Amino acid sequence: MFLSLTTSFTPTIFTWGFYSDFQKIHKNAFNVKIQLGILNSLLWESSIEKKFIEIIRSYPETREILPILLAVRWNFHLVLDSETKEVFDVSYFFDKNCYLTSEIEQGLLKFFNESWLKEIFENKKISNLNDYVFGIETGLDSNARKNRSGTMMENLVLEFVKDFCEEKEFQYKDQATAKWMKETWGVEVKSDKSARRFDFAIFTGKKVYLIETNFYGGGGSKLKAVAGEFTGLYKTLQEQDINLLWVTDGLGWQKALRPLEDAYIATNGNIYNLAMLKEGILNKLIK
Repeated sequence: MFLSLTTSFTPTIFTWGFYSDFQKIHKNAFNVKIQLGILNSLLWESSIEKKFIEIIRSYPETREILPILLAVRWNFHLVLDSETKEVFDVSYFFDKNCYLTSEIEQGLLKFFNESWLKEIFENKKISNLNDYVFGIETGLDSNARKNRSGTMMENLVLEFVKDFCEEKEFQYKDQATAKWMKETWGVEVKSDKSARRFDFAIFTGKKVYLIETNFYGGGGSKLKAVAGEFTGLYKTLQEQDINLLWVTDGLGWQKALRPLEDAYIATNGNIYNLAMLKEGILNKLIK
């Protein structure tokens, strides 16, 4: 059975929609559309520094979106001055509610020049800030792919859980906490962490089954720790007569077969993958 597990790992779960979340990208870019429209007037301006100061005086809301032009999601806090080599707190430069003093104006001008934004605005490097920021948001969104990979695995398993429970007329809950299961199903679950959320909980009316999921495209020392954590959690729940199923996948496990096999033996083979879900393993495990 372990051989069946390790020879049927899914190479990838990444659909085309995984790579960029364009709904989120569009929303983020749209939220600053008005400010960008105002700053668009700086493009190809001859007296650009004067115009820049006029804009931030008349439209303080433009100050708070300046960091995004450098592909920075959060406001700056500390910056090393290139001339004095001293560190300054500049977070208030970009706070639209902070009174605009001459010191802040000079600080923003320095930011405008030394960040090379002035060069980009002045010399026709870009033609439209809305398109420019849409591109920035697309780049920043790539940083969220790691988080999406975990969510994607949960979404894939959810499809199997949902179809199975609808067919059997069982109840299920994603991101289930012990408190929720106690209040809703009257089932007490004690886990290794008081605030633990189980990816899925299935209630047959008599018994609760818990499911944890993950996907690992690459190997690493983390996989050994993951296998050990699942083993410990499995034993904790077994003492309460609660079954824990682990649905894990990805070719990363090919580089960590030993800890996976140890976990497989210690949990009486309660480790499965997507191929096994497709074959209907839930029908055999949950009655």
